[in-house]
Amino acid sequence: MLGLGADPLRADMNRLLALLFHQGVLDEQFVQLQQLQDESSPNFVYEVVNIYFHESEKLLKNLRGLLMEREFSDYKKMGIHLNQFMGSSSSIGAKRVRNVCVAFRAASEQNNRAGCLGALELLEHEYCYLKNKLHELFHIEQQRVLAAGVRYPMQN
Repeated sequence: MLGLGADPLRADMNRLLALLFHQGVLDEQFVQLQQLQDESSPNFVYEVVNIYFHESEKLLKNLRGLLMEREFSDYKKMGIHLNQFMGSSSSIGAKRVRNVCVAFRAASEQNNRAGCLGALELLEHEYCYLKNKLHELFHIEQQRVLAAGVRYPMQN
């Protein structure tokens, strides 16, 4: 007999995903990423997203570092970092993060430091929201897998 509790956890996951899609945090690319996960790679989405988080932390640090330079003028380098961030965000379906990157890049192309600073604040906010919600999703998924795998002895 399968453990009780896997179905409510699956419903919790579905509700959280529906919310993230409704809010525009995620797009269909995230679903495509999920479809690549199978029994041979049960942690595929988790692993890809964690690589994204690791790389994104570095990009955010680099962007903040560039903008905090007293004599900042390297908008081209900022554009390179933003293009990387946009590409990786698109690849996991992080729609709102990608959209903020687009606006940030537009400000950098206009050499608008104030606009870049505002966009960086928004980017950090959207990134943190995404990261927290995906960690929540992965936590529920882990609980669901554990609940589904628990077997109870049959009572006579």
